[in-house]
Amino acid sequence: MPLKIAIVGSGPAGCMVACNLDKTFDITLFDKNSPLKTLLPTGGGKCNLAHAEYDFKELAKNYPRGEKFLYSVFSKFGTNETLDFFEKIGIKTYTRKDNRIFPTSNSSQDVRDKFLSQLKHCNFKKEQVNLIKKHENKFSIETNKSTYIFDVVIIATGGKNGYEPLKDLGHTVITPKPSLVGLKTNPNFKQLQGVTIRNCKITENKNIFIGDILFTDSGITGPAVFELSSYNARKEIPYDIHIDFLNKDIDLQELFDKNPHKNLGTLLSEYLPKSAVNTLLDIDLTQKCSNVRANTKELVYKLLSDYPFKVTGCRKDGETVTCGGISLDEINSKTFESKLIQNLYICGEVLNVDGLCGGYNLQFCWSSGYLAAETINDNIKNCNKNL
Repeated sequence: MPLKIAIVGSGPAGCMVACNLDKTFDITLFDKNSPLKTLLPTGGGKCNLAHAEYDFKELAKNYPRGEKFLYSVFSKFGTNETLDFFEKIGIKTYTRKDNRIFPTSNSSQDVRDKFLSQLKHCNFKKEQVNLIKKHENKFSIETNKSTYIFDVVIIATGGKNGYEPLKDLGHTVITPKPSLVGLKTNPNFKQLQGVTIRNCKITENKNIFIGDILFTDSGITGPAVFELSSYNARKEIPYDIHIDFLNKDIDLQELFDKNPHKNLGTLLSEYLPKSAVNTLLDIDLTQKCSNVRANTKELVYKLLSDYPFKVTGCRKDGETVTCGGISLDEINSKTFESKLIQNLYICGEVLNVDGLCGGYNLQFCWSSGYLAAETINDNIKNCNKNL
């Protein structure tokens, strides 16, 4: 009889497991949603598959939670191995200047289609898993439709649900919190909604985050904000930040001296969007630069290079990743097998691992899914040799 394997969750991690398991196994994937549905919006629909960092320790530095745990993971299956895998299933890639790796098709749908074409030997059941029980040498899985028996179970339900069955099996769940999320702020400058300012610097205590900022109806979002929210996912709210919208060495006095006949607003709009200048500076912007007083110059520089904000909350509608999940103390980092229950594997974002923007979270799904599959394959081969 072929080994019966259940994979709970058909997202990137779950499908990576299925794709790399021995095809002689009887494999069933359970998910209440369509397989790889969560892959479609990644990278703005272009699918940011990975990041061009090939040193496993440097790669692991981009995970606010799980860095040391990931050393052994990425040393076995890192960026190179990921690109080799996608090449084998017919997905060619390219690397952008910011080191983000995308398929040459720039299509998440294309990646999904090619991935699923490798899983035609698997059974997909659109069912909600409610309970998993461990018996002597088997597992029973109860769904909203039926009960099934399996030899091996892999949990890959993602970072937003699927914790209850693992709690019932004795695993510790670290309370999930939003990460890589837009922030609500005071002031929120709702009138600037949709305006982007490039290459800003956010300072929070001694921490510095640099990147683009986009104003929303309730605060700010964008790459720099996502990084801030990731590192501060468990920080008590409210907290204070300061934003340098200019983020460049500018001598305002020299600038004013060279442009005495320009209006203050016209000059500053060469460096920032005009709407942002008008909103951030509550002063007379029609005055000539030659007439700007010294204290006004100081105020202008202060507000554009050190504007104070208070973070008051997270934009849950913009949440893309969560921190928290199953404690890493209960997982073997070489195999992703549970330390509590034999033949139970847990991988992907359901674990307490989360990365920054740029393909890092998908990388963890690929790596953890592959290692879980290879461990199961090796275990069965070794059992067969001993028979």
